[in-house]
Amino acid sequence: MKASELRALPVNELEAKMKDLKEEYLRLRCGHVSSQLADVVMIKKTRRNIARLNTVLTEIHTQESLVEG
Repeated sequence: MKASELRALPVNELEAKMKDLKEEYLRLRCGHVSSQLADVVMIKKTRRNIARLNTVLTEIHTQESLVEG
């Protein structure tokens, strides 16, 4: 998922995606600990997607506060 694609989505959808990604990350980590995960690269990709999404959400909230303030 690209940041430009994320910027086009509404905030409530971004927050829903964040929740889903965090749940997936937890599931992947638990699978890795119990040696059931075959593709450990998915942990890294999911963590980076969470960071990317968090960056976009922070940008949106910063822009909103500048407009209000």
